Amino acid sequence: MADLWQNSMDHAVAAARRAGQVVQQALQDDRKVMTKSSSVDLVTQTDQRVEQLIIQSVKEKFPTHRVIGEESVAAGEPCVLTDDPTWIIDPIDGTTNFVHAFPFVAVSIGFSVNKQVEFGVVYSCLEDKMFTARRGRGAFCNGEPLQVSHQTDIKQSIIATEFGSSRDPEAVDKIFSSLRNVLCIPIHGVRGAGTAAVNMCLVASGCVEAYYETGIHVWDVAAGSLIVSEAGGVVMDTEGGEVDLMSRRIVAANNRTIAERIIREIDPFNPTRDDAPSRSSQ
Repeated sequence: MADLWQNSMDHAVAAARRAGQVVQQALQDDRKVMTKSSSVDLVTQTDQRVEQLIIQSVKEKFPTHRVIGEESVAAGEPCVLTDDPTWIIDPIDGTTNFVHAFPFVAVSIGFSVNKQVEFGVVYSCLEDKMFTARRGRGAFCNGEPLQVSHQTDIKQSIIATEFGSSRDPEAVDKIFSSLRNVLCIPIHGVRGAGTAAVNMCLVASGCVEAYYETGIHVWDVAAGSLIVSEAGGVVMDTEGGEVDLMSRRIVAANNRTIAERIIREIDPFNPTRDDAPSRSSQ
């Protein structure tokens, strides 16, 4: 079985690299922009093309595997994580960045068995950085081992977060309340790459001590969550305890001390779960 998952991971790395080439080429062309749940929830033809490219290659090589893809779910496919081998795909994590040619855009592929992520691949294609992790075997960037920061003092830390695509005033108030609380601990600063996958890889690389966000989706964080944990970090729910990838809430940190300190400052709210029966991509 281990050999089978390695074959799947090798395929994911190759697929992510091919997808990244499509993204890089598309940046040279006109980018037709559409919207999904709101005027700021963007999707492009490149998102759809890249996802289909990955899904088609997976179904040809691994016909019994399931797939959860961001654009497929937006088009009405179910978002249900079972015990079956499942590919969890974000074809372009950072679509708004892509639309504006802001230079952080990633292809994210997580692979789950028995509802547990077995490997994660994040290709930050404009940087040409391939982040990979296999459960129990460490995390790497372009083949070099990753290690989270050893910092334990939150006041000496940089924290990453994002504002998300919701413009609901209550949600926005909660987001800014949390940001104010965290910033005023005080910490060294707040950063955000505009992509959850890259933010989590920054945690794994030791560049930032933690990343937190409410409102992300399973395809944003499935791969990155394993990359963080395999680099020596922790992944938790924003109210403490074990993370639920379908809950759309996450704290990824270099250690539990930093994670729990951030959790104390988060003003929590509960977006519609990814696996809710009447889920909308809000």
